Amino acid sequence: MIRTLRWWADLLDNRFRLPGTNIRFGIDPVLSLIPGFGDLASPFYTMLLLAYAIGVRVPRIVLVRMVFNALIDAAIGAIPIAGNIGDIFWRANTTNLQLLERHARPGVPPKPGDYAFVWIISPLLGLLLIVAFAFGIWIALVVWCWLLG
Repeated sequence: MIRTLRWWADLLDNRFRLPGTNIRFGIDPVLSLIPGFGDLASPFYTMLLLAYAIGVRVPRIVLVRMVFNALIDAAIGAIPIAGNIGDIFWRANTTNLQLLERHARPGVPPKPGDYAFVWIISPLLGLLLIVAFAFGIWIALVVWCWLLG
């Protein structure tokens, strides 16, 4: 199973190289150009990776870090065009696979960096959700006022 997960992470994040550079990318940013369908590849891979990680008893804090990596990837990918470019540089699938491989062995405790990442990203993602929610309410009010006036 781990070989299959490695193969998919490579395909999604690293399989190709931009000619004349050392910049690598996979099919994830290319698939993201397809509305709806393209945005499902990474979340589907993340679900498979998390299911395997749970099965091999990866520590919970590392699982949370993996989810946050995937959420950051989704947030970057949600930005039209710039998100596709961002997907080339934020390789959540590869990062999560590395976390899985590091912690899938019994007796490998989480590192302080895993905790720090989760504690730093948690409030930032919470703030992002609050801002998105407030922006949605503001848009709804503008549309409502426009329809009434």
